[in-house]
Amino acid sequence: MDADTLEIRYNSEWLAGMDFRAVVNLCSRMTVARMLERDYFAKRFREGSPICIHEFLYPLMQGWDSVVTKADVELGGRDQTFNLLLGRDLMRDEGMEPQICITMPLLVGLDGVNKMSKSLGNYIGVTEEPEVMYGKTMSIPDELIRDYFELATMLPLEEIADLLRGGTHPREAKARLAAEIVRQFWGEGAAASAAKAFDEKFREDRMPDDMPEHIFTPSDLKDGKIWLVRLLVQLGFASSNGEARRKIEQGAVTLFDRSEEGRKLTDPGLDLEIKDGMVLRIGKKKEYVRLKLK
Repeated sequence: MDADTLEIRYNSEWLAGMDFRAVVNLCSRMTVARMLERDYFAKRFREGSPICIHEFLYPLMQGWDSVVTKADVELGGRDQTFNLLLGRDLMRDEGMEPQICITMPLLVGLDGVNKMSKSLGNYIGVTEEPEVMYGKTMSIPDELIRDYFELATMLPLEEIADLLRGGTHPREAKARLAAEIVRQFWGEGAAASAAKAFDEKFREDRMPDDMPEHIFTPSDLKDGKIWLVRLLVQLGFASSNGEARRKIEQGAVTLFDRSEEGRKLTDPGLDLEIKDGMVLRIGKKKEYVRLKLK
């Protein structure tokens, strides 16, 4: 982008100077019924969940940004569609040509549920080290591979379709994805080094094909969960609750429930939800057990 044409504005320029009268006047531009058209508010209203008055201010503030900056086009995530359209309403009220709204799909985070967010800890940081970036990408759920290729890389859609068109193992696809993402931010050499480091770690941590299994019946669990400390004792990996707590706190327990990348379980108070086929690894000797549901 040409620095001569780039303009950076902070909305504190106009919002910080608004007194109470100005805030009330802005609020008078919008009705509660209009606000409840937003899916986020409508869903909570139907469920009887509290909606605080101040929550209505954010869309108004964003809409007023468009008025003050005389926006021609506003770009935002699909979760911002209502706010962008509200900006059009306010601009129209001011006798201005309403802005064009362009929305983009949201990138789901590493948890496979919520949009990528630093506050939720389910993100890949663009300034993170190559090996961290690579490893996090390898941990995404398989069903998100296509979305990440399309939203987080510069690969042509035709090439992505060819890559994912049957026969490609999810791990191979994620390895290509991780390399592409690292390459974009750190270069070819860093991508190759990160891939090599991950493969070495993967071979070291690779689970054996055969391992003991522990089968649970519904009566063994409470709401599908079991206290992690009790689980280690039941599995014979600890002779007492105290020993089990120490192992957990020392990071000796790793859970594999979605991909080759394991997740350390370090909270002795955890009630672990048991899913059929998940694997636990315990201790320096790397003892494995597969958990099964009857």
